[in-house]
Amino acid sequence: MKGADLINTFLPDELLMEIFQRLEAKLDLDACALVCSKWRRNERASRRTIKIAASGAADRLLEHAVGRFTGLVNVFIDERLPSAYHNPVVSSRARRNSLSSPAELHNVTGNNSAEENEPERFCLSDAGLGSLAQGCKGLEKLSLIWCSAITSLGLINIAENCRTLKSLDLQGCYVGDQGLIAIGQSCKLLRDLNLRFCEGLTDTGLVGLAQHRGNSLVSLGIAACAWITDTSLQAVASHCHCLETLSLDSEFVKNEGIISVARGCGSLKTLKLQCMHISDEALEAVGSSCSSLEMLALYNFERFTDRSLSSIAKGCKKLRCLTLNDCHLLTDRSLEFVARGCTKLTHLEINGCQNIETSGLEYIGRLCPGLFELSLFYCPRIRNSAFMEVGRGCSLLQVLQLVDCLSINDDAISHIAQGCRNIRKLHIRRCYEIGSKGLISVGENCKLLTDLSIQFCERVGDEALIAIAEGCSLRRLNVSGCHQITGNGLSAVARCCPDLVYLDISVLKHIEDMVLAELSDECPKLKDIVLSHCLQITDVGLAHLVKGCSQLETCQMVYCPLVTASGVATIVSSCSKIKKVLIEEWKVSERTKRRVGSVLSFLCVDLL
Repeated sequence: MKGADLINTFLPDELLMEIFQRLEAKLDLDACALVCSKWRRNERASRRTIKIAASGAADRLLEHAVGRFTGLVNVFIDERLPSAYHNPVVSSRARRNSLSSPAELHNVTGNNSAEENEPERFCLSDAGLGSLAQGCKGLEKLSLIWCSAITSLGLINIAENCRTLKSLDLQGCYVGDQGLIAIGQSCKLLRDLNLRFCEGLTDTGLVGLAQHRGNSLVSLGIAACAWITDTSLQAVASHCHCLETLSLDSEFVKNEGIISVARGCGSLKTLKLQCMHISDEALEAVGSSCSSLEMLALYNFERFTDRSLSSIAKGCKKLRCLTLNDCHLLTDRSLEFVARGCTKLTHLEINGCQNIETSGLEYIGRLCPGLFELSLFYCPRIRNSAFMEVGRGCSLLQVLQLVDCLSINDDAISHIAQGCRNIRKLHIRRCYEIGSKGLISVGENCKLLTDLSIQFCERVGDEALIAIAEGCSLRRLNVSGCHQITGNGLSAVARCCPDLVYLDISVLKHIEDMVLAELSDECPKLKDIVLSHCLQITDVGLAHLVKGCSQLETCQMVYCPLVTASGVATIVSSCSKIKKVLIEEWKVSERTKRRVGSVLSFLCVDLL
């Protein structure tokens, strides 16, 4: 009926808000808010999550957001995000002297000198956090990433007002012990806590939190906190019996701290360690006490041996994900222990473990049939026969990543392709012996492949890319540095892969404008393209590209000598969804800078 508001008459507010909460796209929510004042009011009340920058006029922005969206439960504040307000004053993120006492550097009330506060007045401050605390008393998740001006005073305000807080991320915040203790005393539902790069904390703060909130804490992350030692971990072990996830990066923690956690937190499921002073004794305690462990990541370990992995394999039968990064004393025996003891393994990453060779991976292939993802970085001693065993035994494998594996060739890739036909993601970088033969086998056998990256595999040519295009429906393709690939191979990709959303053809010598014209005609979903170092691409090719690829969001085209300011203007003016263009600054006109300066990123090269 003309003039009658039937929707608002019969649709109750509660149902309208339920509809709004099921809309995920911000653009859809914004469109709904423009329908009428009732819809705008309900849409604002239904918003549960916001993400804003911590720099610029952060306090004012947060105050406005809290006043407008009254139902917020998840708030993410990150100084790394671009600010909505331009201000010439750059927020201070200077690190304090790590050798100074936290009490000397940052007191509880945060009353720093006027001179110190001057460069930080445009950061998020305790006043802004106070507005959040007063306006969002139902807050459940709060992330403060690199908010360097926040002190204990701000955290105390959050603790006193946001009693339902469940997750707190303080990465890079220089908060003090009293604020953390206040969170422990008041936030009885706290489950997740991230203290990475919180340089102002000492054992006093973490011990106090553990004593008050140990019964609820499930996840804890600590990194680069010079004043947190084994004393804190012993408190965690004594009070946090429900802890399931621990991520620890520290130069000051020793065996005693890890042993305490292993014995006191038997429910641990995820353990990530980068601690240079721990040895076999600590990991033996993990193996003997943490039978529920499912994920283990060990980074830069130089003091533990195969003995550690033997203990893990004996005691952690539920282990599914294992990462070994720069563990120089480990040998094939470690992988043999894991393969025999942890047959449920689904994810394996080996990075820079120079003494792991072929036989260890052969055991994984024979004894871990559920392997889903395999990543090998800088493993020059692993040879083709290992991949023959993986191909035979790991038919469920879907993700394979190989970087600088210099002893394998086409035979290794053929073994994988013929045995692991469920491969969906294949990334290969700088494996110089791999050529077209192995990739042709992938195209013939791996019909589910959607994500292919073959960076700097100089033996791969057009015939491989044609086979891949005809056999697989790619969504992501990276062939940067594959100098034998020409427009013929990429034309096949354009014709056969209409769902392509990401393409990197940087450092290809033989790519001309015609390729961009074919992409425009055949790949309308393309969102991200990398053209850097393509010496024959011109403004004409870019004009062809934007005609059909209207969804383009990012474009990188540095060191393209035939691209001019006109080509840059074509990209930014024709693509309404463009978010980032990487280009040399001297190629951009002043008019383009004024119109779309926020989407331009410039290559920075300092010539001294």
